[in-house]
Amino acid sequence: MNDGSGLTDAQLNELTDLVNKVHGFDFSAYSKASLKRRVVRVMTNKSMRFYDLKHALVNNNDFFQWFLDEITVNVTEMFRDPDFYKALNKQVIPYLSTYQHVKVWSAGCSSGEEVYSLAILLNEAGLGKKSFIYGTDVNTEMLKEARRGIYSLKKIRNYAENYQLTGLKGTLTDHFTIMYDAATIHNELKNNSLFSIHSLVSDSIFNEFQMICCRNVFIYFETELQERVLELFYNSLSPLGFLCMGTKEAIRSDRLKKKFKVINARENIYQKIAD
Repeated sequence: MNDGSGLTDAQLNELTDLVNKVHGFDFSAYSKASLKRRVVRVMTNKSMRFYDLKHALVNNNDFFQWFLDEITVNVTEMFRDPDFYKALNKQVIPYLSTYQHVKVWSAGCSSGEEVYSLAILLNEAGLGKKSFIYGTDVNTEMLKEARRGIYSLKKIRNYAENYQLTGLKGTLTDHFTIMYDAATIHNELKNNSLFSIHSLVSDSIFNEFQMICCRNVFIYFETELQERVLELFYNSLSPLGFLCMGTKEAIRSDRLKKKFKVINARENIYQKIAD
């Protein structure tokens, strides 16, 4: 079926199979509507026909990496949805403060804004020295930007209002070094984080965490993949660890709901029920 986008469902399935066969990356459990929109955007921007796109994906590894980055890019900002961070500060951080060491996983971290937001939150709560945050994504260009920790002043000005709404003391720029038209996150925050490639589709557990944050990612996944990823998160959490998903996503499976206690229903913050 062609919905007027210039790409049929059959072509999308053919492309998904091709990418999996040639590059081992499985898009089959991604939301079809979202995937189609992004593929069509790539074809339009590059003035490509479907045949041209297939040819480039098979014969040009650099193009495939660019294609993957374009398809998987997520919109992000620092302290996005301030109420989410207020909920963490009130309902999760006090519990985390009882741990000797705190490991946090920000899954689908994009260009690092959420990781650094969490780092600031933990630091302000006095947990900076005993916490470490792992930021993961499949988008290599976004991870490079995250590792640099440098953002334009225009972005920082936009993020500053979010920061104020969280109720944290001072201003967002207190955590950055300002240089001309850009701002660099302070080293004490950067040193407590690590950014690496990890695919929620195909990769497995790589550590045990006291808190996992994954927001605005599940909306791109079909139901079956969402459940697989939730199992991964459950198995990656320490006993009584927290899964934080935000207002746009939730645990919908009755089977998986039994494995978590709801801490905040609006912000979809859950605590793992001990085995």
